[in-house]
Amino acid sequence: MTRFIDVHSLVRLVDETGVAEFLAALSDALRDDFLRWREFDKKARVASHSHLGVIELMPVADDGAYAFKYVNGHPHNTQVGLPTVMAFGVLAEVDTGYPVLLSELTLTTALRTAATSAMAAKALARPDSRSLALIGNGSQSEFQALAFHALLGIEEVRVFDTDPHATDKLVRHLSACTPLDIVRAASVADAVRGADIVTTITAYQGHATVLTPEMIEPGMHINAVGGDSPGKTELHPGVMGLARVFVEYEPQTRVEGEIQQVAADFPVHELWRVLLGEVPGRESPRQVTLFDSVGFALEDYTALRYIQRIATERGIGQQIALVPELDDPKDLFGLTASGRRRAVLRRAA
Repeated sequence: MTRFIDVHSLVRLVDETGVAEFLAALSDALRDDFLRWREFDKKARVASHSHLGVIELMPVADDGAYAFKYVNGHPHNTQVGLPTVMAFGVLAEVDTGYPVLLSELTLTTALRTAATSAMAAKALARPDSRSLALIGNGSQSEFQALAFHALLGIEEVRVFDTDPHATDKLVRHLSACTPLDIVRAASVADAVRGADIVTTITAYQGHATVLTPEMIEPGMHINAVGGDSPGKTELHPGVMGLARVFVEYEPQTRVEGEIQQVAADFPVHELWRVLLGEVPGRESPRQVTLFDSVGFALEDYTALRYIQRIATERGIGQQIALVPELDDPKDLFGLTASGRRRAVLRRAA
């Protein structure tokens, strides 16, 4: 049987664990998997683009487990009452191909993205960072703020969105569940001025310029999340020239990330090498660091493995017959009404 985790089951897992604790445990699991990067069969995601958005498949595997995520990105969905991002995923045994887990990944994507952002910032941001500018206050923003508060000790969050209702929502939620000092900014420039860490997580289509070079200050760490497909970016190209740039999986980020705007030989460093100590991260307190995050399948693999473990331990989720259970594994037709009738006739004869 396959364990099925729907949204209600995932919410129960998060609530029983606690959001901050869930993010911390997931961030630790992500680091563990990034440290064994070479063990994974990796490839860039497969994307199908339309004029309204994108639908993607994201596969990855090691010797024991195979995982994939189905995910979309349609910024106009909110106008018809749907989330911009919707996702589900499967975790399967490599030896048999049997799917052991089918899980929602819409809420999980927000959680794993925040956990990945915080993991990267712990490796790249100044250790004394205490202020975060959060540009884009949509569905993933609370998780980013909570992850940086829980895992890096962020005390102040400066928030801005072109939609004031999104900021109202963010302020309401964070005020109710954290001791963070929340500052509403009048503009992007106002939000990032003096910030130690800047996260951009907008849903803009096209080559937006959420951050421009004159906004960048010495010692900043930039966490660029919203630009994640060809033709969709958040940073002015000049920002990259001011920073030491880090990515998840370079072949994918060259096509989808902020660095799609710069030369093909622009130097970048994969984050796993920093975590393993093979290349340096931040080289000085005044250096600007940039994590050009587009989301990579390994992060979903980690999330699915973590969900499977804690759901199994707590008996949460349904057991569903996603794969037929057969007395004879070669007799699939026997499941049908015609097959059952033939079996009855054979027994009667």
